[in-house]
Amino acid sequence: MLDNHAYNLLTQLMVEHKSLWRIKNSYKNDAGDCQSCRGFWEKLEKDKEGHVEELRELVRQHLA
Repeated sequence: MLDNHAYNLLTQLMVEHKSLWRIKNSYKNDAGDCQSCRGFWEKLEKDKEGHVEELRELVRQHLA
C-alpha cells in the first residue's frame, strides 16, 4: 500500500497529465485563429510538460 505522500504525487501526476492532454488535443485547436489564446495555451502546455516531468521524477524517487 502506498503512503499518503506517494499517493498524492501520483494523483497530481494524473491530474497534470490529463490537463496537458486536453490542452494539446482540444484547447489549442478550439482557440482557432485567436493568437493571444493560442499563445496562452502554448505557454501553459510548456508549463504542464515541466510539471509532469518533475512529478515523474519525484514518483520515481518515492517508489524506488
